[in-house]
Amino acid sequence: MSTEYPEIKLYINGEWQDGAGGRGDDIVNPATEEVLGRVPFAEPGQVDAAIAAAAEAFPKWRDAGPDVRSEILLKTAALLHQRADEIGRVMTLEEGKSLGEAVGEVHRAAAGLEWNTEEGRRAYGRIIPSGPDEILSVRVTPVGPVGAFVPWNFPAGGPMRKISAALAAGNSIVIKPSEEVPATVSLIVRAFEDAGLPPGVLNLLFGVPDEISRTVIADPRIRFIAFTGSIPVGKHLAGLAAQVMKPVHMELGGHAPVIVCADADPVKAARSAARAKIVNAGQVCTSPSRFLVHRSIYDQFTAALTESIAAFKVGNGLEPGVQMGPMVNHRRLASVQKLIEDAVSRGATVTTGGEPIEGDGYFFQPTVLTDVPADAAILHEEPFGPVAPVAAFDDLDAALELANSLPFGLAAYAYTDSAATAEKLIAGYEAGILSINHCGGSLPQAPSGGFKESGYGREGGPEGLEGYLVTKRVSHKLRA
Repeated sequence: MSTEYPEIKLYINGEWQDGAGGRGDDIVNPATEEVLGRVPFAEPGQVDAAIAAAAEAFPKWRDAGPDVRSEILLKTAALLHQRADEIGRVMTLEEGKSLGEAVGEVHRAAAGLEWNTEEGRRAYGRIIPSGPDEILSVRVTPVGPVGAFVPWNFPAGGPMRKISAALAAGNSIVIKPSEEVPATVSLIVRAFEDAGLPPGVLNLLFGVPDEISRTVIADPRIRFIAFTGSIPVGKHLAGLAAQVMKPVHMELGGHAPVIVCADADPVKAARSAARAKIVNAGQVCTSPSRFLVHRSIYDQFTAALTESIAAFKVGNGLEPGVQMGPMVNHRRLASVQKLIEDAVSRGATVTTGGEPIEGDGYFFQPTVLTDVPADAAILHEEPFGPVAPVAAFDDLDAALELANSLPFGLAAYAYTDSAATAEKLIAGYEAGILSINHCGGSLPQAPSGGFKESGYGREGGPEGLEGYLVTKRVSHKLRA
């Protein structure tokens, strides 16, 4: 086991504890396949204890008011900025992304906490004009204890989106992150603890996902569910919540199209898109993953994309100069390989990459597929890996129709020098996160979320706290 890696425990009602039944699983470094440590699994009694702690702590945290809450949360953010190098290194060990990406993610998570903290101070109601003997108002109040579930691909940013919104709005939370990357979130929880967060406001569980989710969602003490993950799991959890009429926020998978128009600079567009494609080895729900390029610039774009993708340095994220680390596990390798093989069997061409990298670790060559036919699975299934499939188009309306043809609608991108074309695509894209002339993702000050099967609800911006608050309409007659 690694001496650099912290011991993992559950955090319930302000106490760090082992799993009561001794169950757990190994934590594996995806770059070396070394066992880093072991993650404990919560038993049913511990899950119930976490829910009970959140329920007990909620009224006190709610009634503490925004000034008290803000002081603790902003102190936590400052500690995270100070500890970003340490936390980032641990993130690279357990998830694989390059150290620069990991440290940057910790800083962005802290910035998201800062933003939501200030938004919590601005959770305003309003006075509605009415008759002389009535005060008609709208008030907002915290929804109550939150249950949250997040995946492995952003070990700091994923949990912090839920934690920061819940706590800034005045709620308590029980969160179950991924068992594959438990140390990053544990160090984040430690920062909240060190900043003086009261016991029970934040509770951290690991364990068998279905066991915990069924219990947390069904419990009447939990008032809101927030989930980031795959569409099938999201539908399952939404169904569980529907059985008890519990509100949910769902940020689910995508398959982001990139339309490169005839008036775009093909080389600049390719270089920009390539940088976005290899972030976290393509294991990003907003990663550009379907490239539709106008035929007049297709050859120039694919040549530049191939050159850029082939030049990226792949390796252990802790090594200097590495730009892309491994995939998180062997299952991701196999899934990407299968999609590439299917595309090639249908006529696509591999211009660079296309294979796992031999040796230890779950490394895959950054890959470009050209002339990908419409029936290839990779154009219909989210690859979630470092693969860029490219196809040509002749008509922009047809390209937009193709981009919108899937049930996903999380992110979409376009490259064009025409403001009119950009506005046409902005109006026409069925996606909640749009970027023009770059493939940038989420920002704390702006809302992010999906259309169609990519989910509902928003994270970030003023909209990010809406699900964590309940609106009350109050009509106060001054005279009986």
